[in-house]
Amino acid sequence: MKPKALAALLAASLLLLPLEGGARADAAPEVSYDHYSLKIDGRRVLVQSAEVHYFRLPSPDLWRDVLEKLKAGGFNAISVYFDWAYHSPKPGVYDFTGVRDVDRFLRTAERAGLYVIARPGPYINAETTGGGFPAWLKNVPGRARTSAPGYTEAYRDWLHHIDPIIARHQVGHGGSVILYNAENEYAVSTDAAYMQDIQDQARADGIDVPITTNDCCDAGSWSSTWATGPGAVQVPGVDDYPQSFDCANAETTWGPWGEGVTERLRDDSPAFAAEYQGGAIDSGDAGYDRCRELTGPAFMKFFYKSNLLVSGATLFNYYMGYGGTNWGWLAQPNDVYSSYDYGAAITEARQLTPKYDEFKRQGYFLQAVAPLTMTDPATAPVTDDAAVQAPARANPETHTQFALVRHADRAATTTDTATLTWTLPDGTYSLPVQVAGHDAHVLVGGYDLGGQRLAASSSEILTHAYIGGRDVAVLYGTEGSPGATILRYASRPQVRVLSGDVRFSYSPGGDLRLEYTHSGLARVLVSGGGRRPLLLLLGTDATAAQFWRADSAGGPVLVRGTSLVRSAEVSGGTVRLAADTAKAGEVEVFGPAGAARLVVGGAGVPVSRTPSGSLLGRVPGPREVHLPALVGWRAHAESPEAAPGFDDSAWKAADRTTTESPLKPAAPPVLYADDYGFHYGDVWYRGRFTATGAETGVSLNAITGKRGNYLVWLNGRYLGAAAGGVEADADGPNPAPGPGHFAVPSGLLKPGQTATIAVLVQNMGHNDDWTADDNRFKQPRGLVAASVDGSTAPIS
Repeated sequence: MKPKALAALLAASLLLLPLEGGARADAAPEVSYDHYSLKIDGRRVLVQSAEVHYFRLPSPDLWRDVLEKLKAGGFNAISVYFDWAYHSPKPGVYDFTGVRDVDRFLRTAERAGLYVIARPGPYINAETTGGGFPAWLKNVPGRARTSAPGYTEAYRDWLHHIDPIIARHQVGHGGSVILYNAENEYAVSTDAAYMQDIQDQARADGIDVPITTNDCCDAGSWSSTWATGPGAVQVPGVDDYPQSFDCANAETTWGPWGEGVTERLRDDSPAFAAEYQGGAIDSGDAGYDRCRELTGPAFMKFFYKSNLLVSGATLFNYYMGYGGTNWGWLAQPNDVYSSYDYGAAITEARQLTPKYDEFKRQGYFLQAVAPLTMTDPATAPVTDDAAVQAPARANPETHTQFALVRHADRAATTTDTATLTWTLPDGTYSLPVQVAGHDAHVLVGGYDLGGQRLAASSSEILTHAYIGGRDVAVLYGTEGSPGATILRYASRPQVRVLSGDVRFSYSPGGDLRLEYTHSGLARVLVSGGGRRPLLLLLGTDATAAQFWRADSAGGPVLVRGTSLVRSAEVSGGTVRLAADTAKAGEVEVFGPAGAARLVVGGAGVPVSRTPSGSLLGRVPGPREVHLPALVGWRAHAESPEAAPGFDDSAWKAADRTTTESPLKPAAPPVLYADDYGFHYGDVWYRGRFTATGAETGVSLNAITGKRGNYLVWLNGRYLGAAAGGVEADADGPNPAPGPGHFAVPSGLLKPGQTATIAVLVQNMGHNDDWTADDNRFKQPRGLVAASVDGSTAPIS
């Protein structure tokens, strides 16, 4: 790091002279940060990110679909692991083409308007095989995730291939990468030199955005040294999964793993929820719909909003936003299976769920209300019911305040109504509030809502924008709960209730008070009073979820009624929507005042003007799909490799006598598939011995990972199958955890003749290295031992 004086001199030497009119030459955006938030080109940004993995959706055309859905759902960023194993089939060989084209993936994210948090590991975990380590790394000397020379050479080579791709997609280079994550959940080890070297390699490869990492488990110990010691990252983050992974008991599980409030690890950087629970792995085979129930909207409302208003975090990444599929032996077998749906907001089949609706409600709010990027603890409003609490924060510059209305007992399931007495910049106000079970509401007061002044409200803000010469705001609350909104005017405004039951009054002090019950969608038009017009849309959770906001070059557009709005374009009095429609129904568009025509999906939609000033029409549903009849089936004989006469002369001989695996064979040779370069998928073995006729059985042992098995043939006769082992113990009593004993049928073997054993071993994937322990990561796959009962004849 340069001395301050030299740094100042360098900075001064780069100043640009003002151009005519006070403008300056365009400069590349820079990512900076302080105690409160990230800043991109000096502008504070609240990051709402969804984790998505390109390798779990191996279709570049579908990347766009998922990323557009995340953008439409209120996310402004994605976080993505880059899987070393997915790109490197053997040492020194890398593939970044086709479904592995991460350059294309990052371009797709940029076009979707999403920032990117890049996470290249080297270790990623992510329930991937080997935790993202290529299986050939098991044959490299030295403990992984340390400064061991063999491992160091290997991971540096990976970083020098992936880092330059990430570097050219940083925001300062025309891309959208804003953070670089070094390693992953490295609190389990203390090799600071290794952590520092990852960052040094990144900087050497052109990474200039802030470097972060995601800590877990004991964030206060290892992370506390990062402020001054080697390995320190600039913006440390924390992982939090307060709802656990008990999908089988989704109805009764509620926050067993803590309060779920992101810790602030450094006072000079923002609080960063680097991985906040957005679903769950299904290690108990309950099904991912149950995991979606476990982490559904009630969990999201209470825990996500508590995290925002208690810790003041402004960096959120939810794991997962879209889970996808473990194609091609991608899974780490002991925790997951072929599906990685994860109970996420977008299903494995790319369908939207009620969780998506809640993400959208919260995401739109976070992006619309800028003062959230900078808050400090504030005096909480007073409630007249001890069952209800309302911790608060305030922006020190705008003085906007935020209160979180929830049950004082987070396990409470009752419905409680209270009056909130809240002292705000414009006065002290009484607001009716209601909390039903695990619900939670973020209320806003003292806020410049576009050209309006929102003094206080017991409704939540979905979004607001200046559209068609007026402010349009959508507020909402729980169905049947009371609501009140107070707006400030210099003089009595004109109020028209266009629909719904809304009562209003104006006080001489300048307060326009609206009172209502959250039900359906009420519409109120306010004009005059010294401010520009306001269209206030008051709804419920359900009606708020029907709205979509899209920003276009012609201004923001608000849409109600379609299943999705991907983008909007306004030109020549026409609003064009790229939108999905799951069924025929109403579509309503709030757009520029001059817009009179609507095109949805390339087709014109007849519209009429409503009293709300919007365009209203109907869209058809999707066309019916007819699947063709499947005919012309063909079949082929299975498993020719099991036949005694199969030609295996080109196969690799299992003749190694040493191995890097900590699990050593009881007798040579080494049979582990990894030692011979066969790392993934089902692997055939063929062995031969000279029969004596006294053989009674074949004894085998194999390690496959959870749910794996192996099948055995002798002289072409199928003998059966056995379950493969899951965890071996290099130092204990279970070095061969997948035994199988197969009886030899009478008369099958003839004395003096060559007998052939054929074994097909499933490799379900490799152990991760979460604890940086080679005894786990380097456990073999494939056969561990083979012998013939009743014979001492060697097997080749």
